[in-house]
Amino acid sequence: MDLVRENAASLQQQIVSRLRDEIAAGSYEPSGRLPSEAALCERFGVSRVTVRLALAKLSEEGAVERKQGKGTYAAGKRVRHGLDQLRSFHESLLLQGFDASMRLLARAIVPVPARMRALDGAEDGRCLLLERLHLVDGAPIALGRNYLSPAVDALTTERLVARPAYAILAELTGTPVVRADIAIEVGMAAADVADALGVEEGSPLLVMERTSYFANDRCCDCSVFFIRPERYAFVIKTAFAPGQ
Repeated sequence: MDLVRENAASLQQQIVSRLRDEIAAGSYEPSGRLPSEAALCERFGVSRVTVRLALAKLSEEGAVERKQGKGTYAAGKRVRHGLDQLRSFHESLLLQGFDASMRLLARAIVPVPARMRALDGAEDGRCLLLERLHLVDGAPIALGRNYLSPAVDALTTERLVARPAYAILAELTGTPVVRADIAIEVGMAAADVADALGVEEGSPLLVMERTSYFANDRCCDCSVFFIRPERYAFVIKTAFAPGQ
């Protein structure tokens, strides 16, 4: 739909309304990145000043975030974690174009939790606990606790921070992770989890428990993720089977 060209102020407001509606409709998923100023100028047939004023208005409203050297992004974009494809938590963030990073909070040899007895490679009932904070644009989005074979403890801290759990396991064993059992429920933030995520104790969280396996059915990773729900959604693609 073309713009109604009455005056500059009207053009600016029309662009604001058009982009606001497109953001709400998810038109800029999965990365949330809006077109460049030059592309918007060409699309709407207006000057760069008009586009910049429109983007500034959207920024004032909190609809977009302008990142120096990176462009303009829909604000508060929710992560969409697809459950129909097996990916590590960190990888799912990177593939959506987020500025994702991890911070190692703890690494320790601990007793294997009772509900995770299936973990392969645990020596004398002990395993490696990796506790890592997942961040998007420097803000915490989830706290992950991975229970892994003690052999993983031989890796440097740098590798443990830079690599997702599935990539670490594949590099260490030469065997890819092929399947996982996943359960998701609503939980309440305990004091230590709340402190790491920057939320109030008792705040509702998404809690994902995941048990992962190699092709030979050996359990290679037992994990639990405490996730801030306001920016995270689990999704799955499905199709209707005629006659069923």
